[in-house]
Amino acid sequence: MKSTIQSVKGTRDYYPEAMAVRNFLYATARKVSESFGYQEWDAPFLEPLELYAAKSGEELVKEQAFVFPDRGGDLITLRPELTPSLARMIAQRQKQLVYPLRWWSWGPCWRYERPQKGRTREFFQWNVDLIGVDSPQADAEMVAVAASFLQQAGLQPDQVRILVNNRALLASELARMEVPEELSKSVFRLIDRRDKLSNENWEAYAFEIGLNAAQLQGLKNLLEDQELWRKSPSLVDCFELIDALDLKDYVRFAPHIVRGLDYYTGTVFEAWDNDGEFRAILGGGRYDNLVAAVGGDLLPAVGFAMGDLVISLVLKKFHALPSDIGASPASILVTAFDESTLHRSFELAASLRRAGFSTAVYPQITKLATQFKYGDRMGFRIILVMGPTELAQGQVTVKDLRFGEQQTIPQAELVEHLRRLLTGEN
Repeated sequence: MKSTIQSVKGTRDYYPEAMAVRNFLYATARKVSESFGYQEWDAPFLEPLELYAAKSGEELVKEQAFVFPDRGGDLITLRPELTPSLARMIAQRQKQLVYPLRWWSWGPCWRYERPQKGRTREFFQWNVDLIGVDSPQADAEMVAVAASFLQQAGLQPDQVRILVNNRALLASELARMEVPEELSKSVFRLIDRRDKLSNENWEAYAFEIGLNAAQLQGLKNLLEDQELWRKSPSLVDCFELIDALDLKDYVRFAPHIVRGLDYYTGTVFEAWDNDGEFRAILGGGRYDNLVAAVGGDLLPAVGFAMGDLVISLVLKKFHALPSDIGASPASILVTAFDESTLHRSFELAASLRRAGFSTAVYPQITKLATQFKYGDRMGFRIILVMGPTELAQGQVTVKDLRFGEQQTIPQAELVEHLRRLLTGEN
């Protein structure tokens, strides 16, 4: 048998239903971003590897980036994330921009990872960043944007939660435990792997990086302390502001959240589903040194990113996607009754489009039962029939598929009748 050419490993084909989900996520991201006053931006898909070499962590650069030389011999990568591009763009025009910046972006990224549930090599990512302000208020707003998205997407607090911590708080606690400063990054990685390793392997890793038994026990106690946040004035203020924004049900403190990337400096957060099946639905935090690391002046910033795949799986898991996802974007289907009335069906569709209705015509003459079945399966709300009898009497038969009701009405009243049906007005 002839074999079919397959897509590249780790990429996805967006059939119309999958594309509808992606568009729903993009539309919701846009709505939420703009509701908080954020402006959309984008960057090149290709970036110099050096942009990530000292900013995103060794694992991302050496193991996950798609790297290749260009014709001049320079190492180029498909962007594995958007935040370094953001920092580069700000550094290039740092003196010309008006702060604070509220920017958001949505676009494709690529990472050379092992494809698995919730992870592909090509994915779309939503980024939101507030640049130029170092305050708990900025941190709280960023968490609020993330929580608002979960709320707007139809997820409830008993399904998903945003877990918040502060790396500066952890650093001060590690210093109190007499953990050497040079071990801090290793300990953060240790904390980040707490839920990814068995207890035995995690403890072995702790000793491997240089912790002693007393420090390990202290770290365990630290990760169990749900009141630790009270030691951080920044987190205290942040949680008070989230409460004022009426989003506290979506947010809680979690001492084990540190985020894996090295550039985070303060508050960090991730969204998880509450039974732990999907972790890091979105994640981010404060990264005050990144703009300076790419050649700009020191500039405080806080932001987060969300990939499209995991949130899609979460929405499907909780049946939160709109019921009409993947349906035809047209609400109305005009049937093709026979040769003698075909051109009138096209004229009718054109007049309805001019009146503001998205309208499709069935593209060939066949049994009405076949056309009705097609309309139902494709999610049309209304089917119109205009055969010889209706034409002779100046009428149109209107079938409302949602309620199974059918009426024959004068053509002159059709537009108003359709408007009432589609808006729910009496």
